[in-house]
Amino acid sequence: MDFASVIRTIPDHPKPGILFYDVTTLFGDPRGFRSAVDALVQPYAGVQIDKIAGIEARGFILGGAVAHQLSTGFVPVRKKGKLPYKTLCETYDLEYGTDSVEIHVDAVKKGENVVVVDDLIATGGTAVAAVKLLERAGANVVGCCFVIDLPDLGGADKLRKLGKNVITLVSFKGA
Repeated sequence: MDFASVIRTIPDHPKPGILFYDVTTLFGDPRGFRSAVDALVQPYAGVQIDKIAGIEARGFILGGAVAHQLSTGFVPVRKKGKLPYKTLCETYDLEYGTDSVEIHVDAVKKGENVVVVDDLIATGGTAVAAVKLLERAGANVVGCCFVIDLPDLGGADKLRKLGKNVITLVSFKGA
């Protein structure tokens, strides 16, 4: 499947000079969405995966579908302050400032095999924070899956340097 053909590109969003890759068009295309989920699931067929960790918010959509296909549990990785129970938190740097992601303290058990899922990997800040958070909670992060890679921003390489297997379905260079 040519995933790029079902992903809308919006110029100058959220600011001039930025190309925004909108996966909602992929989600709305039944064949495209099914193909994307199948492609994210396939590398883990026959592998013991205990949980899928989806990064807020589009990672919830993809991660939920991947978890369903793999018959695993799902862990929401949320922005700080959104989860109702006791949490673990990981803070990461942004271009100007910091942000944080959280999971519930009981979201994973020690030694569980977890795959991180999101729609896009750009600079990698959120994904790296999610990996560190899950590992601090005791998980074994066995891989990271994304529909879109913006390789010029280096996020996938940051995850690989942490020893993580990274799967992406389409790359947009020069982003």
